Amino acid sequence: MNPLAEHLKFYQELGVTGINRDRKWRARPGVASVPGASPERADEQARRGVQGAPVDERIPIPIARSPAEALAAIRDDIGECTRCKLHTLGRTQIVFGVGNPNADLMFVGEAPGADEDIQGVPFVGRAGQLLTKMIEAMGFSRDEVYIANVLKCRPPGNRNPEPDEIATCEPFLFRQLASVEPKVVIALGAFAARTLLKTDAPISRLRGRVFDYRGAKLIPTFHPSFLLRSPGYKREAWDDLKTALSVLGRPIPGAPPATSE
Repeated sequence: MNPLAEHLKFYQELGVTGINRDRKWRARPGVASVPGASPERADEQARRGVQGAPVDERIPIPIARSPAEALAAIRDDIGECTRCKLHTLGRTQIVFGVGNPNADLMFVGEAPGADEDIQGVPFVGRAGQLLTKMIEAMGFSRDEVYIANVLKCRPPGNRNPEPDEIATCEPFLFRQLASVEPKVVIALGAFAARTLLKTDAPISRLRGRVFDYRGAKLIPTFHPSFLLRSPGYKREAWDDLKTALSVLGRPIPGAPPATSE
């Protein structure tokens, strides 16, 4: 798929149906926030607006002035989400995302765990402590990168995300990615990689490769929780992180991150 077609497909997934580039049309009162309307429809809406009738029944799409504003709008849109069954299965709160809205490097995980559900911040438990060490070993701090999950609610018992839950929640992740516009996305574990790449391939086949992904480079690697259980794969994960540094043009430190026990 060529880059333009891929770009348009991405915004179609976000619900953007079109845009009118006529500045006069976009500046008209009451219709500037409704993409895709015809000039004739704009004139009719303007007349109806003067008469006090509804200008348009569609919800306008707000224009964010910065990535931080865009992320805040996404969080507001999620609200106290009841779109899938997870809100009835014991979740405490939404776990949205954290870090630098202008980050060049973004990490995408699977779903919040128990600690994340309590604190409302992704990757703060044991796996999160290891992820922090991985980030620091790359020469970054957590504040310099952006971290999010496919799901924004904790599945009960930390079970695997189910297809309907992913389908409901992934549009918010896509909007986060579009807002941050990272240069490199590191997909942590099979569910994150499969969601982003739309594949059923196991992480063992996906890692070690660099994928073009909507203007960024996507690098799958093992989830930190897997590395805690299987520290023998730490070296391979470190190779993936070094690949990310190479893509970013950053120096590559020599020592891999320590694995907490």
